[in-house]
Amino acid sequence: KRGMSHRLHAFEAIDNFRDYGDYATAAGRRIRPGRLLRSGHHARASEADLERLKGFGLGAVVDLRRPGERRDQPSRRHDGFDALVIEGGIDDGAEAPHITFLKTADLTPDSGRRFMTQTYRSLPFDAAHIDVFGRYFQALGQMGGDQDRPVLIHCAAGKDRTGFLAALTHHLLGVHHDDLIEDYLLTNTAVDLVGRAPAIARRLHEMTGRVASDDAVVAFLGVEAAYLEAAFAEVEARHGSLDVYLEQALGVDAALRARIEARLSA
Repeated sequence: KRGMSHRLHAFEAIDNFRDYGDYATAAGRRIRPGRLLRSGHHARASEADLERLKGFGLGAVVDLRRPGERRDQPSRRHDGFDALVIEGGIDDGAEAPHITFLKTADLTPDSGRRFMTQTYRSLPFDAAHIDVFGRYFQALGQMGGDQDRPVLIHCAAGKDRTGFLAALTHHLLGVHHDDLIEDYLLTNTAVDLVGRAPAIARRLHEMTGRVASDDAVVAFLGVEAAYLEAAFAEVEARHGSLDVYLEQALGVDAALRARIEARLSA
């Protein structure tokens, strides 16, 4: 089995950029590499980063952030950018829940884990997410022939909303659960959590006036398998299975599923 490092793409100022294709699927096939990409936001992308992005020839970019997040940190684009942009239009004007948490809760590893688990339980049912997730799967199914260009999904950090959607895609394509979890956990390798914790703790202090320990910051910045499992368990509790959720909530019927599998499997 190849190491995971071939999935990671280093950019100057785009975090957590990786390929989530190239996994074996249940049907004895394999997801093609270079077609499914994920990352954090692109608001700070350098000129070199934009040039590098241009080289990927993206066919679609799915921005899972809230409208307020997009206004605060607008995506930078390269010249000639012509990808389909799929983003959520539901704007309740509220600040992102993680910002509220950071400003109001005691920041400990336990409170961070509780907040993240709760976030994951509600994430699959957020109306804005359901809308954008559904449009992403439609795009995956439609982009055949000469439109065979990569699709990139991202949110702010590229770990939670992005992580759930990547895992859902893996489930749909028949990727083994262990591989799906391993890919989800790769955020912890892709982002230098321990190295970045002190700077982020300082930023939090400026923002909230409160002091968080480095281990609390690491717990909040990282991912744990239990978070994703909490989302999956909640989906199963409400819909019976991930497959039923894909069909009922996201409109991914058998025909669309077959088109996505045909397009992405080698």
